[in-house]
Amino acid sequence: MRRLEGKTALITGGTTGIGRATAELFIQEGARVAITGQSAERVAEAAAALGHGTLGLRADASSAADMADVAKRLQAEFGGLDIVFANAGIAHPRPLADVDEAHIDQQFNVNVKGVIYTVQKLLPILRKPASIVLTASTVAELGTAGMSVYAATKAAVRSLARTLSAELSPQGIRVNVVSPGPIETPIFGKMGLPQAAVDEWAASIQGKVPMARFGQASEVAKAVLFLASDDSSYMLGENVLVDGGMATV
Repeated sequence: MRRLEGKTALITGGTTGIGRATAELFIQEGARVAITGQSAERVAEAAAALGHGTLGLRADASSAADMADVAKRLQAEFGGLDIVFANAGIAHPRPLADVDEAHIDQQFNVNVKGVIYTVQKLLPILRKPASIVLTASTVAELGTAGMSVYAATKAAVRSLARTLSAELSPQGIRVNVVSPGPIETPIFGKMGLPQAAVDEWAASIQGKVPMARFGQASEVAKAVLFLASDDSSYMLGENVLVDGGMATV
């Protein structure tokens, strides 16, 4: 039997990268999936490509109103949810001297408020038991120059897994975290840096990975599947590193 047979799942930031790879894997494992993204065009294209009744919803995870609307739509379409993968996130490296209020607000709005609103607004339609998986990052475990704000947001996500677990576990809801290391995803092209700078930065990061390569989105998706499924039924508030040993070895 497929591991998510008959389950329903929401994946925020599901149009590309880790979110898209996870949607593909969830569908293979029997789940009906909804994805969100900020671009209506990309959401529609991704949902059509995923097929199998995938529901695509344009939504900004950092908007409480948008996520409330997502919950209403999912209640109508799915009747409830078994799995939430709060994955939407952004990364904008910047030296501390160049950090300003807009830089801080943008990343905290998406990476932290977005997680809180996603869980908060979807909580009323979660079935019991249910599994919530949050996306943090290896940078929350390390000191990485130029990543102070982004790392702080992901450390907050790691903390949320613990506090939300304490609050929601009595309701039969498990919350865990997946923390990817350097993964080949479109996020690198969205950092607002020239391509040459992105290439130089990526090469320097790869040199710090014991496995000497970037990971694939599909490798992270397998960890998310584990945390979302009953295979991890006795795991709560845990952080699974998928980083080629970067934060451990």
